[in-house]
Amino acid sequence: MEVKPIAHIETDFPTKFGVPRQSGLVKGLKGRIVFEKAYRDPEALRGLEGFSHIWLLWDFSEARRDSEGWRPTVRPPRLGGNRRMGVFATRSPFRPNNIGLSSVRIIGIDLHTPEGPVIVVEGADLMDGTPIFDIKPYLPFTDSHPDALAGFTDSPTPFRGRTVHFSEELLSAFDEEHVEALREVLLSDPRPHYHDDAERIYAMEFAGKEVKFRVDEDSIEVWIGNNGTA
Repeated sequence: MEVKPIAHIETDFPTKFGVPRQSGLVKGLKGRIVFEKAYRDPEALRGLEGFSHIWLLWDFSEARRDSEGWRPTVRPPRLGGNRRMGVFATRSPFRPNNIGLSSVRIIGIDLHTPEGPVIVVEGADLMDGTPIFDIKPYLPFTDSHPDALAGFTDSPTPFRGRTVHFSEELLSAFDEEHVEALREVLLSDPRPHYHDDAERIYAMEFAGKEVKFRVDEDSIEVWIGNNGTA
């Protein structure tokens, strides 16, 4: 069976570190879905303007372990990386088939750009350039389950009580929208969950800049890296 990408997404994350672990976790993060040439027919999007959300099926293109084969258990970050769960009880990228699933909100559709039809979305948890295999409308009367159980993931995000302090240089480097999106990314804790070192400095690429941050018990200090541009 051959599966071909129909599109790719453009986001502010050129590398994996910092990408939210779930779609919708950081609602302010925007992305552009750009179709491959063979699928740039506006007719393929007819009726999509009536939906608020879509499902994306995509390729974990940066998480391949073909040489090692698949493993029945993984170490979910939510459990600190030191407990194993069955791969089918997690959303780990290391799966028998490298297929991701994300629900994102449509904030705009432009059928006539130099790149063909483009869908602008928010809440994506994908790296820049991630291949997309398919797009389907989200149906609230069947896809939403308010009484669903969340298993071992049903616990609060530990960073929500911390205060984020941005340097003046960083505040002048980003517009307000990017600053708020970055705040939410940091409050969702992009670090490996087994890291808890107040002296450790982390660096990630975001919206064309190198962003560095340090976490202590009460706050998150954030600044632009020495290189400025990533």
